[in-house]
Amino acid sequence: MSVSHSVSTPRVAAVIGLGSMGFGMALSLKRAGLEVLGADVSPEAVARFVSEGGRGFTNLPAEIGEAEIVVSVVVNAAQTETVLFGPEGIATKMRPGAVFISSATMDPAIARRLSARLEANGIHYLDAPISGGAARAAKGELTIMASGTHAAFAAARPALDAMAAKVYELGDAAGLGAAFKMINQLLAGVHIAAACEAITFAAKQGLDLEKVYEVITASAGNSWMFENRIPHVLAGDYTPLSAVDIFVKDLGIIQDMARSERYPVPLSAAALQVYLAASGAGMGRDDDSSLARLYAQLSGAQLPEKAE
Repeated sequence: MSVSHSVSTPRVAAVIGLGSMGFGMALSLKRAGLEVLGADVSPEAVARFVSEGGRGFTNLPAEIGEAEIVVSVVVNAAQTETVLFGPEGIATKMRPGAVFISSATMDPAIARRLSARLEANGIHYLDAPISGGAARAAKGELTIMASGTHAAFAAARPALDAMAAKVYELGDAAGLGAAFKMINQLLAGVHIAAACEAITFAAKQGLDLEKVYEVITASAGNSWMFENRIPHVLAGDYTPLSAVDIFVKDLGIIQDMARSERYPVPLSAAALQVYLAASGAGMGRDDDSSLARLYAQLSGAQLPEKAE
């Protein structure tokens, strides 16, 4: 089946997955004037979205056919495939010519396969991983690394404009956006591990950690992840904004991709072991800055505790 190239001004969008990122993205779409359907398995997340004026569902809504744009912000490729083609999948319920914006981090080969399968149903597929965190999602200031056909970009444009400060158009084939995201995740995962290793090493030496943060963020050793994550450690607050298990998944994907290419990735492989250790120690659903807690447990270093 050929995909329709007709584009009209969208009135209704849907967001599948109302977690820390998806919730902000849904609110950004509402601010842009769209009616937004929001779906999540968590009744609390759905209730929160309804309180903001959205239409909420704890399952994949039959009303999905109303939406010209569907944004999927689930955890991984398996969940994305279930959303589309599972027993209650939306692929056969979406209107022809609508666009599915896939924001889950996944292997590029899987993105290509999902795209081909969905476009055979007359639906556009935009491979559009995201970066920026929950705060930027809520402000509509994400970075989106997107690839897909010209028609997919055209259909998705109102949502991209609402959700992102920067949209990188990386090519006309699904999988390119996913590949760029994996390069980002390699760096992000290694940088977080390095930041947590460094701040806990500083604690082991008895340094003033607030002063370490001040000095390093003004020095060459700084990174975006050090600047963003170490305040969690200083506050002793490991409420998950980005969980340890996300990098267990993402660095695992990188290992699989690298192995298939016979390409060595020793730094990300070492970082993966630290995330695995933290997850195995019961921190998998905690903030990824919890790697500092793991280093503290291994070394006897004392980190700040959360104020009561």
